[in-house]
Amino acid sequence: MILFNIIQLLLLLVLPAQGGMAKNGTLCTVTPSGSKDDSLAIMDAFKQCGQNGQIEITEGDFTIAKVMDVLNLQNCDISIKGKLTWNDDIQYWLKNSIGVTYAQRSTAWRLGGTNFSMRGHGKALFFGNGQKWYDQNRGNSNQNGRPISLTLWKATNVFIDGITWRQPQFWHTFVAHSQNITMTNLDMNATSNSQWSTVNTDGTDTWNSKDIFIKNWVVTCGDDCISIKGNSSNIHVKNVTCHESGAMCIGSLGNPANTPDYVDNVLFEDITAIHSSNAAWIKTYPGQGHVKNVTFRNINFQDVNQPIYLSPCIYSYTNCDASKLKISDITWENITGTSRYNVGAGIHCSAAAPCTGMKFKNIDIKPKNGGNAKFLCSNMNADSGLACTGTCPGGWKQQLTGNA
Repeated sequence: MILFNIIQLLLLLVLPAQGGMAKNGTLCTVTPSGSKDDSLAIMDAFKQCGQNGQIEITEGDFTIAKVMDVLNLQNCDISIKGKLTWNDDIQYWLKNSIGVTYAQRSTAWRLGGTNFSMRGHGKALFFGNGQKWYDQNRGNSNQNGRPISLTLWKATNVFIDGITWRQPQFWHTFVAHSQNITMTNLDMNATSNSQWSTVNTDGTDTWNSKDIFIKNWVVTCGDDCISIKGNSSNIHVKNVTCHESGAMCIGSLGNPANTPDYVDNVLFEDITAIHSSNAAWIKTYPGQGHVKNVTFRNINFQDVNQPIYLSPCIYSYTNCDASKLKISDITWENITGTSRYNVGAGIHCSAAAPCTGMKFKNIDIKPKNGGNAKFLCSNMNADSGLACTGTCPGGWKQQLTGNA
């Protein structure tokens, strides 16, 4: 018996501890298993402690090989200190990622419910094996089945803080059909080390959501940094730095043309954009609805292709003056920095729904190679405060290839 006990003790000392999920009262703790998939243990924690409980994903390396879909969270605090790596089984994800309705997009992880938090403590790392996705996608746009990293879906009263993303598969985050969402201190980076770009790696997109607060983000991505899409309202974005991106964007919205889209009450402030396509801009399709009461304030940038931009016919650049999607009460204030070329603003409002209530205050844009910036404007109120230097054609492109 003594010898048997000694052998058992030696085995405990020599063999690695097996990971998995352990429940103690209302606390579920998930530790790495060292296996090819930890998603089942994480889902078990959500099942047992997702309501009136706590979930702790400890330090260590976790592999995610299956979709995770949790829509019934209630009064739950989620703590993540480990690295979550989504495996690179591209065919699995293309076939099984969870549909989120918008433009046939889908996601690898969907969370919904009410009164829950997800804290990363500055330690959580979400790694999406994005390089595999960038290379197989070969620079094409919006591949069906390519999953968003994290989606909030029908979520209310949510706090997310202190998480780092590296090499996401698609968009970093998506907020849909949700209300009262706070997301702070997030670090996102999609960077390709091959010839293929990181197209569609937005920092976040909101859709059919309201009462959202975003603060203290650093984002490097190959598309919009912060994008406010249709039927979003009461959005406040503060202290965000965007590299290689579309920075602060309203849109796209207005598609399909027979379905009205609305955006109301949005404030972007204290924003830095570095080597980006645009800085503070609005893009719609020739559709219906409105964009109203949006402010871009304290936007500083370096080497931005076309800092201020507005198009009612994005991407197709046709039927630009047929759009009935009204854009009004938009303010650009304290917009300063260098443009890549000699255009500081390209603004074409639809002739069928001219822009009203446009206001510009303290606009200081200088081409990085010297000279004076052009400000091109069409179909907007004459008392905007912007010294327009010429008209802006309807088919004016979002990104320029040289001086105008």
